[in-house]
Amino acid sequence: MRGIADLDAGGRVVLLRADLNVPRDGTAITDDLRIRASLPTIKALTGQGARVLVCAHLGRPKGDDYAARAAGGPSLRPVADRLGELLGQPVRFAADVAGPSAAAVAAGLADGEVGLLENVRFEPAETSKDDAVRGELAGRLAALAERYVGDGFGALHRKHASVYDVPALLPHAAGELVLAEVAVLRQLTENPKRPYVVVLGGAKISDKLAVVANLAAISDRILIGGGMAFTFLAARGYDVGRSLVEQDMVAEVGRLLDQAGGAQIVLPEDMVAATEFAADAAYETVPVSGFPADRTGLDIGPATCELFAAKLADAGTVFWNGPMGVFEFPAFAAGTKAVAEAISRVRGLTVVGGGDSAAAVRKLGFPESAFSHISTGGGASLEYLEGKALPGLVALGAGT
Repeated sequence: MRGIADLDAGGRVVLLRADLNVPRDGTAITDDLRIRASLPTIKALTGQGARVLVCAHLGRPKGDDYAARAAGGPSLRPVADRLGELLGQPVRFAADVAGPSAAAVAAGLADGEVGLLENVRFEPAETSKDDAVRGELAGRLAALAERYVGDGFGALHRKHASVYDVPALLPHAAGELVLAEVAVLRQLTENPKRPYVVVLGGAKISDKLAVVANLAAISDRILIGGGMAFTFLAARGYDVGRSLVEQDMVAEVGRLLDQAGGAQIVLPEDMVAATEFAADAAYETVPVSGFPADRTGLDIGPATCELFAAKLADAGTVFWNGPMGVFEFPAFAAGTKAVAEAISRVRGLTVVGGGDSAAAVRKLGFPESAFSHISTGGGASLEYLEGKALPGLVALGAGT
């Protein structure tokens, strides 16, 4: 893939596909990591004298047409304000995606200035499975600019108009964030320093089974926590009470455990069992062999925390994706905190795989510097580690 230095962007309008899909409370941004992650690419482009027109999505607006989505969906206007604060310069905001307002903002940019288009997912065509429908939107977006930079790593696994189709219409390059993310993922898949330990959590194994299977062939240990652990425990014959179990996945998980290749799959030894899924629920720590029938597991227990810490102590490479429990509830955050602490002590490469894992380390007070890399794209990272070709990467590597 070509980088920004190869793009000849000075004095030209550059359509920059960024990932600004930030968490928020109403219109208030609660975590600006993804905005900050976009700054190196924006600054590199403005430093060349490019006129940067940023395109991004926010949430998943619903509706059959633009008007319905724009009326009920989240606007990127607060993101434009925050981006301007971080850049130390105004960011012009277009009130539409690829219409008159977008054209006016694009035409009005001077060298080194930045504009932001409205939420690209207000356009139903952005996510259409019809190539022609996506192509029409891609044409309107491409008409706004003379160059394209793909830097929205968290969206690269989507075959969307702004990610996949626009690069075919303009001279293009990968942004600094995408190049950095891919470099880290290559370290996780191409001759990683050993022992290579993978830590997986989150709610559902159905979302990660292919990742586990692929990583089992190249890693040394896979530690399983979170809600997905209960499906693994059920596959090993344990009764886990009212805990989350994907019954249709139990047999497949059992086969995976029996055919895990060279990796050791480590399951919890004890769990924190609560009376209900609630922050103030009564709870107790129980061994997995004695889980009460009327309880729900909401975190890994202290013995498992010690076990996982021991399995991480000598790691040369760590990839972590998914919390160990319901970390949003203080009573059930101890497992995730313990694992984060253990990973932060590892001297080798430590990668936090975005999504809830990244949110957890910040909520629990860990500095970003405690880890080698915190990814901005959980889903994209997982699909890369699964061995899938990411449409956005394919598009950036096609050359123009």
